[in-house]
Amino acid sequence: MKIRNAAGPAVITAIALQLMAPGGLPGQTPGSVPFIQIDAGKPGARVSPMLFGLMTEEINFSYDGGLYGELVRNRSFKEDAKEPVHWQLVQEGGGAASMALDPSQPLNDAIGTSLKLTVTQAGGAQRAGIANEGFWGIPLQPNTKYRASFYAKASPDFRGPLTVSLVANEGGAVYASARVAAVTGAWKKYELALNSAAGTPVSAKNHLLISCAGKGTIWFSAVSLFPPTFNNRPNGNRKDIMQILADMKPAFLRFPGGNYLEGNTIETRFDWKKTLGPISERPGHMDDAWRYWSSDGMGLLEFLEWCEDLRMQPVMGVYAGYSLRQVRVKAGPDLAPYVQDALDEIEYVSGDKTTTWGARRAKDGHPEPFHLECVEVGNEDQFDREQGSYEGRFAQFFDAIKAKYPKIKVISSTAAGTRVPDIVDEHYYRRSEDEMASHAHDYDKRPRTGPKVFVGEYATRVGSPTGNMSAALGDAAWLAGLERNSDLVVMSSYAPLFVNVNPGGMQWATDLIGFDALHSYGSPPYYAQKMFTNYIGDVVLPIEEQGVPTRTWQPPAGGRRGAPDAPAPPPPPAQQVPTLFSSATRDTKTGAIYLKVVNRAGAPQPVRIEIRGVTAVEPKGKVVTMSASAPDDTNSITAPTKIVPVSSEAEGFASSFTRTFAPYSISVVRLSAK
Repeated sequence: MKIRNAAGPAVITAIALQLMAPGGLPGQTPGSVPFIQIDAGKPGARVSPMLFGLMTEEINFSYDGGLYGELVRNRSFKEDAKEPVHWQLVQEGGGAASMALDPSQPLNDAIGTSLKLTVTQAGGAQRAGIANEGFWGIPLQPNTKYRASFYAKASPDFRGPLTVSLVANEGGAVYASARVAAVTGAWKKYELALNSAAGTPVSAKNHLLISCAGKGTIWFSAVSLFPPTFNNRPNGNRKDIMQILADMKPAFLRFPGGNYLEGNTIETRFDWKKTLGPISERPGHMDDAWRYWSSDGMGLLEFLEWCEDLRMQPVMGVYAGYSLRQVRVKAGPDLAPYVQDALDEIEYVSGDKTTTWGARRAKDGHPEPFHLECVEVGNEDQFDREQGSYEGRFAQFFDAIKAKYPKIKVISSTAAGTRVPDIVDEHYYRRSEDEMASHAHDYDKRPRTGPKVFVGEYATRVGSPTGNMSAALGDAAWLAGLERNSDLVVMSSYAPLFVNVNPGGMQWATDLIGFDALHSYGSPPYYAQKMFTNYIGDVVLPIEEQGVPTRTWQPPAGGRRGAPDAPAPPPPPAQQVPTLFSSATRDTKTGAIYLKVVNRAGAPQPVRIEIRGVTAVEPKGKVVTMSASAPDDTNSITAPTKIVPVSSEAEGFASSFTRTFAPYSISVVRLSAK
C-alpha cells in the first residue's frame, strides 16, 4: 500500500495503522476504511468551462405545453386536418352556432386553415362562441396580467362585440375579461390584456372563451394567450421552469436536440427557416419522432434568446441529411442545398447586420449577433444503416463550415474518419444504477489522442416520470468520472431535460425536470447535476482511491442468437462494482478545494481523506449533502422537495481527516487550503 502525506512520517504511520486495522489492505476486511488521497500540489487539466450544460428537444411536451409560455393548444388549427381539436363550441342561454375548419379562408401561406364560427342565434342572455382547453387546462394565478391575441375577420352582417374571457371549467366563474368592440371584414390582429381578479384561485381547471352576442360569421386564426414570461419576453418561456434551469448555472444549451432535429422524414425535420418571424407566420410541423404537433413557437431565435437569458453558450445542431426512417440525402450535389442551409443558419446566429441572414435576425428583433463556438452535424447518425453515409455527409458539412467559419468547432454525432472532428458526441443511457456506475471509470482509461468528447446525452434510467435517488447515485458516479477527465470530456448534458407529468404527456421515462400546467420540480438527478455545476473549481486535482468497497452486479443476459431453436447465450459474468466514487477540483483564485463523494451503499461510510501539496487546511468548511432513506425515494409534483441538497458548516478538517458519508448520498466537501 502506497501512502503519501505532506504532514510527515509520524502521521503517515498513524494513517497506515488506522487504515490497515484490523488486518490486511483496505477493502479486504469488514472493518477497513476506504482511503482518498488528493494531490493539490500537482493540479491536472483545467476544468472545461463548458463541462456541464443542457440538452433539449421537443419530447414529453417539453416546449408546447411546457417551457414555452403559450397557453392555447392548437392555436392555428393545424393539429388535425378534419377537426378543430382542443376547441369546443359554446352555446349558452339559448344561443346557437356551429364551427368548422375552413381552408377557403387562410390567414396566409403559412396558416392555410382558419376556424369558422357561424352564429345563428345570439343576443341578450343568449351567447355563442369557441373555447380552448389549453394544455391540460389553462393555469391561472390571482392578480396576474395575461396577454391575449388573435386574428379575425367577419361577415358584413356581424356587428360584434367579441368578449374574451378566462373561465372556470366548473361553475363558469369569469376570472378575467376584455372586449373587442367590432371585427372588420379583412384579417386583422386584435390584442387584449386579461387581468385576473384578486380572488382568482390558483388552478389549471380553466379555459379560454371567445364569445359573441350577435349573429353572423367570424373566422379566427393564430389565437394566443401568454402569462408573464421570464425576462418579459413577448414570445417567451415559463418563469418557474426557467428559474429551475438558471439555478443549475448551465454553461451551454444543445438545441434543437436529438430526434426532433432529424424527424422521421426530411419533411418533418426541424426546418429552422420556417420557425422565424411572428407566430402568425410559422406553419408548425408534426413532431413525428414523438408523435405530436409542434407549433414552432420555440423557433431558432427563441432558442438563442433562451441562451441569452441564462448566459449559456449556444451549441447548435444542424440537419445533416439523415432522418430516422432511414431516409437520407446522398453526399455531393444532392446534399449541397442542405449544407448551404446550415451555413445560412450559422450566419443567422453569428453574422452581423450586413450579411443576408444577420439582417434577417436584426429584422426579427435581435440586431446583435450571438456568440457561436460549436456546431454539431446531425444527431446519432450511427443509426444510419447505409455504410459510409455519414462519412461522406459529415465531410461535406465539415469542409464547408471550416472554409467559411474556421474558428467554429465542428462536432460529429458519431465517429467519422475521413475528417477528424474537433469534438465527437457520445450518448450513454444505462438501465440501472449499477450499470451506470460500472462505466464511471471508462474515460480514465481512454487514450488522449483524437478528438475531444461531448457526452451529449446520458441518464441512469431508473424512475418515472423523473429519476429517483438510485438514478441520481448512478448519474453522480458518472459525473465524477467526467469531472476527473475534463481534459478529454469537454461538455456533457443529461437527456431528456423535461417531462410533462400529465396523463399522456410523457413519451420517455426517466427525465430530469417534471412539470404540469402550474407546478415544476427538479428530480434527484437534477439536484445531483446542480451540485456538480454549483461547486466546481477550475483545475482537476489528481485523486487516488484505495480500499473502495464494492458490491456484486449481475449484468442482464443478452437475447437469443442464431437460429430460433439455438440455446440462449450464457449470462455475462457478475461484476464487482464500487459503491464509492470521488472527484476533486480546485479554484486557483480562492484556493478552495471541492471534493465530491458518492456513497451508493445503504450504510454510513467512513472515509479517510488525505490532502497533499498544501501547507495548511482550514479546520472549518462547508458540506453539501443530498441523501435518501431508500434508493427508490424520489421527488414529484406533490412532493417536489422530498430529496434536496442540504448545506451545513462543518469542522475538523485538516490535511488528513476522516469523514463519514451518509447512506445513499452525494456530498460536496468544500475545503479552504493554502
